[in-house]
Amino acid sequence: MARQVCREFCRQGLCVTVEPTEFIYTGGAEVGVRVGLLDYPRFPAGSHRTQSKAIELADLLRERLCQHSWLVVTPDETIWNSTREAQPC
Repeated sequence: MARQVCREFCRQGLCVTVEPTEFIYTGGAEVGVRVGLLDYPRFPAGSHRTQSKAIELADLLRERLCQHSWLVVTPDETIWNSTREAQPC
């Protein structure tokens, strides 16, 4: 399903990678996907626009895959978004 969502999203001129992965965290684990968004030279966007597109795609994937959260990892930061309240550390 993640691949199909990415195919639809990429019709606007993007390039992504989709890899199965396993997330292991305190108290659990789950399988999922890791999506890489490339600033493809044929459709250059620049880092700010690429990050905006990554967030847009992450929101769409969260909705279509019935998830509660996502992470967008850039060279400079990790952005977390969730429909759940953050748990105190």
